[in-house]
Amino acid sequence: MHAIDWNDLQYVLAVARDGGYAAAGRRLRADPTTVARRVRAIESALKAKLFERATDGQMRPTQAGEVAIARAEIVEAEIGGLGAVVEGIEAAVTGSVRVTSVPVLVNRILIPALPSLLARYPDLRIELIAEARDLNLSRRDADIAVRLARPGDAIGNRVLARRIGMLRYAAYASKACKDDARKLPWVTYEDAMASLPQAQWIDDAAARGGGLAAVAVNDAESLLQCVQAGLGRSMLPCIVADHTAGIVRIDHGDAALPQREIWTLTHPDMRHLARVSAVLAWIEATLVDGDK
Repeated sequence: MHAIDWNDLQYVLAVARDGGYAAAGRRLRADPTTVARRVRAIESALKAKLFERATDGQMRPTQAGEVAIARAEIVEAEIGGLGAVVEGIEAAVTGSVRVTSVPVLVNRILIPALPSLLARYPDLRIELIAEARDLNLSRRDADIAVRLARPGDAIGNRVLARRIGMLRYAAYASKACKDDARKLPWVTYEDAMASLPQAQWIDDAAARGGGLAAVAVNDAESLLQCVQAGLGRSMLPCIVADHTAGIVRIDHGDAALPQREIWTLTHPDMRHLARVSAVLAWIEATLVDGDK
């Protein structure tokens, strides 16, 4: 096997993270043709194809590519760690941190809280990805994920997970409909999300009285919009709904209200970085302290 150049591995990682030669080139400030040539050099050295072009035009890792990317990330982390020790950059809260969470928390909680974080750390850059699906931290689709459920055992030691608190829910209706709230139907999630604790609570409540509204959604942000529009009552996170104009808490009867665990997930190679630690502390203060 030919010797592998670390500089070529950087191109492999960039293609894996950005999904194409052009996007990877922008990250590395190189022409797409240069990116493709350096990736081919690694493939030649390894005697294996690392990427295939998917039907959506994105470059997806092959099985061999997955292995190469995982090993390249280890090399990257070691080299980055060495640079941090030598140059003292680890102590500086500077650079970019990519955070993902469900849209309602990103749009309604994290973004409004950003000014204080950026004022404290002016050299920090935050990328907020409002996404309901789980992004891959091992592939660096995100540096930090905020999720509303305990991570499955399948993640193993590839991700560091920590429960930071609980997300409380309550029943809400449009302020204009407050007096007739008990007559309103319940707005719930579409069938694919019926297993969510708050969706199960709504279904139980609807069975006891009010029935279901003629609309179903796939996200809490949309649920909140339905309540604001007077389409019905629903179960919403208190940290969001208590500070949203035009809606009010309503009597929910004797049924216990649902709660969901809040977890932060990070890649082991990133957790020690000062910028990641600072953002994790900000997330915890914003989501947990803000719900008291």
